[in-house]
Amino acid sequence: MGTSVPTAPDGAANLADVLPSCLVALGAADDAWLRDHGLEARIALRPARSAVVVLVDGLGANALAARSGHARFLTATKKRLRSGFPTTTAAALTTLATGRSPGTHGVVGYSGWNPDESRVMNLLSGWDDEVPAGWLRSGTVFTAASALGVDPVVVAPGRYRSSGMTANVLGGARFVSADTVPARIDAALDATATGQQLVYLYIPELDSIGHKHGWQSDRWTAALELVDGELARLAARIGPDVGVLVTADHGVLDVPPESNLAMDPALLTDVVGVAGDPRCRQLTVTPGTDVPALVESFRTALGKRAVVASRDEAVAAGWFGAVAPEVLPRIGDVLLVARGSWAFNDDRAVPAGTDPGRMIGQHGAMTDDELLVPLRLAGAFA
Repeated sequence: MGTSVPTAPDGAANLADVLPSCLVALGAADDAWLRDHGLEARIALRPARSAVVVLVDGLGANALAARSGHARFLTATKKRLRSGFPTTTAAALTTLATGRSPGTHGVVGYSGWNPDESRVMNLLSGWDDEVPAGWLRSGTVFTAASALGVDPVVVAPGRYRSSGMTANVLGGARFVSADTVPARIDAALDATATGQQLVYLYIPELDSIGHKHGWQSDRWTAALELVDGELARLAARIGPDVGVLVTADHGVLDVPPESNLAMDPALLTDVVGVAGDPRCRQLTVTPGTDVPALVESFRTALGKRAVVASRDEAVAAGWFGAVAPEVLPRIGDVLLVARGSWAFNDDRAVPAGTDPGRMIGQHGAMTDDELLVPLRLAGAFA
């Protein structure tokens, strides 16, 4: 294979640094503790008694900059972080919660291959009935925070309280239900009134709207205005010794109908598992398949519309971070990572004449629109 694949940036602060950096700012952790736990804290934060980490699902830094007039609070700074790869919620939230990369924590995409059961599992909503016990290979920073005397709190919509993903990926934190954005802001203010807390506040609304209507829609902009106003209220009312950090799990871009491509069924003949997002497909093939030849076939078929890599190439390029031997077979044998605004769909099971129901706003690949997320500091962190 003569075609090179892009390498992941080394040493750049990303979502894995967020919670460990907060623990350092709270005085609960130091360099020795970080070394002992194999974590990094590359975000410089001022000291604080407590911290509120707000994650706005699907809020890319580029989309935010394009709507700066509707988000005065969030765009008061141009600081940014990198998400991780793939730029999808299941992998990114797990990276945030564990402080580790997908190759270490084991959640390698929106969906992933289970080598023990030879099937694709949903790694976002499948923790209740698909994902086997022990799939998550890393403990959470919330559990570590509790051991350090910090009270970890998750503030999120009530529908997530009893989910398997909450129990696993957000394990170790006390759950507080709040179904609207204003109610979540109030809950974070209440939680940090006294004591020492590490609060994680989750805002999923923008991502849901973006998938259905696109980030360039009026609905998305209206939701951004609401979120921005409520975050400004949080910053204004939070205690002077409480730090606020706002970021996102990934960005988003709008995929036009003509860019939603159906993958060639002839190229999927030896594929037994199609995992990941349409913008980041992970294909598992039958044993004995000529993977280099299949990679070259996809490169020829997709041209400049995608970066096509074998699993070995992707791992060597650092896409998933350091990859544990147990995680390696969970990654597809062939990866299709969209460039531009393309997306790749498996339509083999779609009946002829049926609308396959494509999403407008999508993510998963490694464009700046997807990788770059905002970093807004307020309160004691400002």
